[in-house]
Amino acid sequence: MPHRHRKRRSQKAGLPPGTPVATGEVKSPHTVITALHYTPGSITERELQNVEEVSGWLGREGVLWLDVSGLGDVQALEQIGKQFNLHPLIVEDIVNTDQRPKFEDYGSVFYIVIRLIAYGNSETDVQTDQISLVVGQNFVLSFKEQPNAIFQPVRERIRLTQGRIRSTGPDYLCYRLMDAVVDNYFFTLEKLGDETEALEDAILEGADPGDLAEIHRLRRQMIYLRKAVWPLRDVIGVLVHGESPIITRETTVYFRDVYDHAVQAMDTVDTYRDMLSAILDMYLSGVNLRLNAVMKVLTVIATIFLPLSFLASLWGMNFKYMPELSEPWGYPAALALMLCTVAGMLYYFRRKGWM
Repeated sequence: MPHRHRKRRSQKAGLPPGTPVATGEVKSPHTVITALHYTPGSITERELQNVEEVSGWLGREGVLWLDVSGLGDVQALEQIGKQFNLHPLIVEDIVNTDQRPKFEDYGSVFYIVIRLIAYGNSETDVQTDQISLVVGQNFVLSFKEQPNAIFQPVRERIRLTQGRIRSTGPDYLCYRLMDAVVDNYFFTLEKLGDETEALEDAILEGADPGDLAEIHRLRRQMIYLRKAVWPLRDVIGVLVHGESPIITRETTVYFRDVYDHAVQAMDTVDTYRDMLSAILDMYLSGVNLRLNAVMKVLTVIATIFLPLSFLASLWGMNFKYMPELSEPWGYPAALALMLCTVAGMLYYFRRKGWM
């Protein structure tokens, strides 16, 4: 990523705990806040123009979902944290976009970090965005690094009158949001799998110097995926065991389903990593075979010319009395001897299977 868009953790050195200083890449400088409030019989949705409007949505009966896209406005995030009485460490973790997936229980609320995996604009490199979820007794706050449509299916589901999401609490909404992120992993994994299989077929047909760069690109993507998926199992494992009072027993069953999907995604990542390691070995073996074939040809040519060089150097010595030099058949006999030597060596090499 460009260094001019990156803020490092070293900038926080010496600051008090809970100081919200943005680290990582700033992907969207503007902050967009969308409020959605629903009950079993009603739904209200609106994009807020400023942070002050959030206070008008508090205290209502039902579930409030506040979706925040873009983390460039740190002051706005601080105000949201104050309106919902969030711990300063939560706001600090939200703006630090290089967090690993984790779960933090603060009693009245719990905080979850999850990584979104998707292809960037280049359609060749996978990028990961941090998504933070804060779940309270009657609200869910979601914070995304940049606007995207990952939660759009959940939003459409809430707008419908059918389904259990309108009649359940914020813990079920948290499940649906996490499930949307985890399910999106498989779209990326399927595309990476297609690229891996295509690369394997290409190397089997013949190793190309450009294949090595492609192998390393895919292995780098798998490293990013593993760092995003591996800790997620522990996060969902905590939710499955129901250690937070906000999570009901009915919702725990659904978190088990997300846990199974996360384990499946992790197994898929490990499988593709093993495949790429095997493909790299295959590529190196192909390169070595080509090199050995070239060296074999050069060795045969050098071996054939070795006795010819000896004969040429023998008859090229400056001795006055060499009987064959004065004979009229000397030159044709020398050529015939050289041709017979070449033919004999070629026959011998073919019998031995060296050619």
